[in-house]
Amino acid sequence: MNIIYFFAAGVVGYLMGAVPFGFLFVRLVKGIDLRQVGSGRTGGTNSMRAAGFSVGLITFLSDVLKGATAVWLTRWLFGGQLSADGLPWAEVLAGATAVIGHNWSVFLKFKGGAGTGPNVGWATVIWWPILPINILIGGLVLRLQGMASVASLTVAGVIVALFWGRFWWAGTSLAYPVGGVVTAVIVAWALRPNLKRIVKGEERVVGPRAHKKK
Repeated sequence: MNIIYFFAAGVVGYLMGAVPFGFLFVRLVKGIDLRQVGSGRTGGTNSMRAAGFSVGLITFLSDVLKGATAVWLTRWLFGGQLSADGLPWAEVLAGATAVIGHNWSVFLKFKGGAGTGPNVGWATVIWWPILPINILIGGLVLRLQGMASVASLTVAGVIVALFWGRFWWAGTSLAYPVGGVVTAVIVAWALRPNLKRIVKGEERVVGPRAHKKK
């Protein structure tokens, strides 16, 4: 019977992640298709590129929220049906499918972002300090290095490290560090084109580094 709840958690996560906030906000503010701008992705960085800092920030926070909501809904809907050992795995499944939904949204013909927002979101529900830690580290990397792809990979790596640390030292469920690894792989897979551009020295930069290049 638990398989039904896990399947439902996956569906909930995917549908939450698939809501294309960046696409909707940029269309509302600028009247353009975000998929035709810059990287073509629908996350906060490309939304900022298309419609300014405020829209980019709102998009990022909305993407964080949908990853968080996927886990909250899973707890609310299935927390009473799953065991204490089973629920963390359902939460992780909802978080991972939220990242998948964000990156390959059924509402955008399976286009989307790189998954950083929902990745931070689901992880934050599990352990709230992840949000300020990653805003600090990810923001610092983005400011100094200028590449959103590198910041995204750094954030994913920090989530993995924090969850494994809590598993070893605080005895949390193994589901969470495993989930961190899975979502990091999903983010890295989505960023394959960026990694190729980094190797070639052709990756786009944003923020202060972009202004310096100009």
